Amino acid sequence: MVRVWAFVFFVLIALGFAAWASDFVTMQGERTIYTVDCKNGVWQGDRCGGQVVAGTRYRFRALKPHGEVIFWMVGSKEPSGKFNECTIQDGRNWVCKVCADAARSITLQMSQGVPVSATPTVTRPFRAVSKWRWLLLQRGFTADSAVPATPPPSTS
Repeated sequence: MVRVWAFVFFVLIALGFAAWASDFVTMQGERTIYTVDCKNGVWQGDRCGGQVVAGTRYRFRALKPHGEVIFWMVGSKEPSGKFNECTIQDGRNWVCKVCADAARSITLQMSQGVPVSATPTVTRPFRAVSKWRWLLLQRGFTADSAVPATPPPSTS
């Protein structure tokens, strides 16, 4: 009987870790985007000519009753930004109009929890990766220099 409970406990821990590592479980209305940078090189398509390193984490919190999205760079002293005039379905699906803070963000739209790339002159360019890959890079594990391109700009 002890073996059965130990196995159940192990499975629950593994499922909990998988949910946390994939960002399946997040605070309601909040989404974190993990980015990577190309150190000592430049991006050539989806390949880094140098070393792929963990970049900035951007956190977005959608405030549906106010029609606002607040964003900040985790661990940065830079002040948070705010988008007004947003259409918000939930924390993983929203779109905001261009405003003064747009140049400090990486996106003006989130679709199914994925940031939609805007025109580079409006927002900062970025390369997003999964949380688990970002955590490995942050801890010094190197990876393939290929990083899938961020989704193209929205046509809507």
